[in-house]
Amino acid sequence: MGFPKTFYRWRPHPWHGLEPGEALPGIVNAYIEMTPFDSVKYEVDKTTGYLRVDRPQLTSSMTPTLYGFIPQTYCAARVRELSPKSERGDGDPLDICVITERPINRGEVILKARVIGGIQMIDHGEADDKIVAVLDNDQFWKSANDIEEIPPALVERMRHYFETYKLVPGQPSDVTIEKIYGRAHALKVIEASLKDYTEEYG
Repeated sequence: MGFPKTFYRWRPHPWHGLEPGEALPGIVNAYIEMTPFDSVKYEVDKTTGYLRVDRPQLTSSMTPTLYGFIPQTYCAARVRELSPKSERGDGDPLDICVITERPINRGEVILKARVIGGIQMIDHGEADDKIVAVLDNDQFWKSANDIEEIPPALVERMRHYFETYKLVPGQPSDVTIEKIYGRAHALKVIEASLKDYTEEYG
């Protein structure tokens, strides 16, 4: 008896082995690395696909949303073109922040997210955009279709987190938030990252 097509004999790599979504670019799959309950920065190990401890959070701020990435995306030349002040893409999958009403307190989960905007961030000269989305079947956020439709205080929390999450006391920051953008531009960034991935990995 053969295995069904959906069965993986080995655990799929969350970056390369999971699908980016069935209704791209507006609705995407997100692999979650961190939650608002985490005081340690977790990041997928690019070789094994397992979560590794990157570092304890350097400041008292914690991610205000679920935080992870969109599978089979890559930030290279096309993503950089949409971030005029950056020098290059960061060479990582495209990051995503997912807003939910009900707390999700564990990472390494996959969810479906509806894109509403993004944060144009530059980290040491590299384009490091953060897509902003809502959990697709979250009834509380079902009417939110653009970033202007969520509370400004939540947007500011995300901005503050990313401006400070790599801050080392006594050292200058080399992270800037260039702008907060809406859904239309976010879709362009996702499409660019999908094309960058195809060019890099086939």
